[in-house]
Amino acid sequence: MASDDCRQALKLLARSRNVLVSGAPGTGKSRLLAEVALAFETAFGLAPAGGAPQHNPVGGIPIPPAAGGTAHEIPAPTKMNRKVFRTVFHQNSKYRDFVSGITPAVNKTAGSPDFVIVKGTLYRASEHAKVANGAALLVIDEINRGPAVQVFGGAIVAIESDKRLAADGSRRAETQFFEILDPVSGDVIEYALPHDLYILAAMNQADASVEPLDVAFLRRWEPLRLEPDEKTLRAYYGLGARGAHALPEEPVNSADALEASVRAWVAVNEQIALGRGPEFQIGHGVLMSDVKPQALSLNEALGMLCVGWAKVRAHIEEVFFGDTRGIAATLNALDGPLFNPFKFSETTFADDLRFRLEGPTNFNEENLYAALRAFARG
Repeated sequence: MASDDCRQALKLLARSRNVLVSGAPGTGKSRLLAEVALAFETAFGLAPAGGAPQHNPVGGIPIPPAAGGTAHEIPAPTKMNRKVFRTVFHQNSKYRDFVSGITPAVNKTAGSPDFVIVKGTLYRASEHAKVANGAALLVIDEINRGPAVQVFGGAIVAIESDKRLAADGSRRAETQFFEILDPVSGDVIEYALPHDLYILAAMNQADASVEPLDVAFLRRWEPLRLEPDEKTLRAYYGLGARGAHALPEEPVNSADALEASVRAWVAVNEQIALGRGPEFQIGHGVLMSDVKPQALSLNEALGMLCVGWAKVRAHIEEVFFGDTRGIAATLNALDGPLFNPFKFSETTFADDLRFRLEGPTNFNEENLYAALRAFARG
């Protein structure tokens, strides 16, 4: 069964063609991209009035659902030749790799051209969506890690849903054309994007190491934001709703450690939201793994939590880079309890005030619970 986020993403794709998933690290963006890709290609979990998808032994994927029922929420519901294309943007991503362009030939034979024209990911996805009965989903992860505006080039305007070719492939008055280097002929041609090309991208707004995306570029996407979710984390830990009881001074079982982890994570996110903004919070996914923690012993659960909390700590240090007092406030080390293993102090250097935060270099099974109890402020 597809998740609610997956269904929402498919619905937005069907409506707007371009969807941009954003959210704090660890909120499940990459997982959602994978789930939507599978759902698009196989119509997984989205059987409308025509019944469940049937296996196609030749094509190897279920036949997409026919129109009717919930078909208006499924991209290209009547198309059977469905394919997913994937790419990840980075600092070296280029227009030629995404659309088309010239690149030196590799392992060329004598007399063959020294250069070839690349068929970029967008071009290949677009061409597939133009074939009979074709539909394509282009998945772009980490879209703001690369020079997105330069990589899209003239396709920026053409990706808009009302600037595409008509459903039958014909040109409309509103269709936006842009020039590309034709990989087949080598000529510069006018090109437009097809009706059944869908683009799903993901970005992390909180990443301090990348430039924010251009506002005009963002306007061409329908947003889908994922938020840190305490209910999801509690369900994964096998915990019920938060009670009014205080955390014990020492954990008796794994449930005590897991409860402390949830409360500490919530409190840390509240401090991050106050100090830097909600978009800089850390998602629930960093404290989850393939192991069911409720089945672990206390020591095993603490060991598992150490892995996640090392990531939380690294995130806090990045978000408040150069702000020792901000890190200390997030870890409740300013006016926090004496049992907090992190201690904040003020000193001077050359008559200038300096801040210092001292504490364990790494989390381990012996110091983690005290730290979580202190972070949780209770």
